[in-house]
Amino acid sequence: MDLGLSDFRAFVTAASQGLGLACAKALVDEGARVVLSSSDDERARAAAESIGAVAGFACDLTDPAAIDAAVARAAELLGGLDGLVVNAGPPPSRTFADSDEAVWDAAIDGVLRSGVRLMRAAAPHLERSGRGRIVALTGYGIREPQSHLVASEATRAGVALAAKVLASDLGPAGVTVNNIAPGPVLTDRLIGIMQAFADRDGRTLEEQLERNALAVPVRRNGLPEDVADLCAFLCSSRAGFITGQTIVVDGGFNRAV
Repeated sequence: MDLGLSDFRAFVTAASQGLGLACAKALVDEGARVVLSSSDDERARAAAESIGAVAGFACDLTDPAAIDAAVARAAELLGGLDGLVVNAGPPPSRTFADSDEAVWDAAIDGVLRSGVRLMRAAAPHLERSGRGRIVALTGYGIREPQSHLVASEATRAGVALAAKVLASDLGPAGVTVNNIAPGPVLTDRLIGIMQAFADRDGRTLEEQLERNALAVPVRRNGLPEDVADLCAFLCSSRAGFITGQTIVVDGGFNRAV
């Protein structure tokens, strides 16, 4: 299937590794021209080079001015902007009782406010595009929250809600806005959580990952490519009638309707 992404111009944030990098690569592989950002300039440049992206640079997602400058720079490098993939590094794994003011402040600035600011900065470019797309990476916990990820899931839920509202606002300009809510996908984040569980329960990491996979109806943990392929599709011309949606990618792990 031709996704019609030839020369699609996309900016992907927090993309030096994990799901952000996988989404950037999927877009490049489909013919898109991609600029990516990371918290570290050297890692961003290396990631961009590794997948054939146009450029990579540092962007502090907690700094409003840095976000505005990054979106403007991406649009300048690409000659416009057709797509934005909103991603942010995850807040630490904490229960509600262990989440002090600093944890909540970091999550609100790093996830919720950054997502809103990115969408706000990109919206004028996308409205001019004629094929504008926003895809926000959230998490399956926004549907079925887990106690050890409360700050992450509360703030990602806020991003998902903002995206839902923006889908109605930008729809008349042909811009679609959707959320992807990944489940147990093999990223450094999941492996770190699984290692903590393994240490707590006296298992090896391999045993913990296998135990986790057995809890997934398709009997495996997800891969970054499982999320990235959907991201590419949602950015494509084939997905022009899909907007305002939150699509869970978790192998059936989430039991919420």
